[in-house]
Amino acid sequence: MKDLISYIARALVDFPDEVEVGEVEGRHTTVLELRVAKKDMGKIIGRQGRTAQAIRTILSAASGKTGKRHVLEIIE
Repeated sequence: MKDLISYIARALVDFPDEVEVGEVEGRHTTVLELRVAKKDMGKIIGRQGRTAQAIRTILSAASGKTGKRHVLEIIE
């Protein structure tokens, strides 16, 4: 899942080298922390959060097969 989020984020931003995805695993949930350059924050979030919501939807669909819940947090 970490690679999926990294791939999507790198395709959207102007500074792909500054994309970092961290992973915090819990018992039933894994939190993916996405960090991008400050100038790219608007591109990741999108208008009214639509891009961020689309990324979360893709993550939810992909994690359905693993049986473990994944949550995306976008960190400034």
